[in-house]
Amino acid sequence: MTVHSKFPNLETDRLILRNVGNEDIDFIYRHFSNEKVCEFLYDEEWFTTRNEATEFVEWNSNPEEKGFNRWILVEKNNQQQIGTCGYDSWDRMNHIAEIGYDLWHEYWGQGYMKEGLIIAIESGFNNMALNRINAFVALENINSIKLLEKLGFKNEGIYRDKHLFRGKYYDHYSFSLLKRDWNQF
Repeated sequence: MTVHSKFPNLETDRLILRNVGNEDIDFIYRHFSNEKVCEFLYDEEWFTTRNEATEFVEWNSNPEEKGFNRWILVEKNNQQQIGTCGYDSWDRMNHIAEIGYDLWHEYWGQGYMKEGLIIAIESGFNNMALNRINAFVALENINSIKLLEKLGFKNEGIYRDKHLFRGKYYDHYSFSLLKRDWNQF
């Protein structure tokens, strides 16, 4: 088993967060081809083939070398894969990275993503030595906005025309969390 110092596997009361691997291809395909899960994900097209899931797993392999990752959120009780989260756009000089996340719709509103993000944020500040974590959220994604606010992220305004998706530009809120403002839960 590979040991990751910047992107270690993590654990909470109900979840295991482990770096994505080949055993996740079927889940990734089902997850990122689901209309409800992808409703506000304007940064790339929904998956239409299993090969796209394979490419996603390959893209996120070797996180230590590449400087970005994707954890699979696994529910401890039944070992069910329920979502993903991870870091991208790591600016090592300025200690900034962007966090992204998504959850299977049957688990919405049950606190799983909050639980997963708390440990992921802790890892970012402690293992990656981040000072700032960015998050970009579609203006219509009310639940994600509320989650970030609960975690202490500050809304810094609108990032205009953030993503071009299916011929239309979408604005996103730009959120940030600074290490000095992080209130541990």
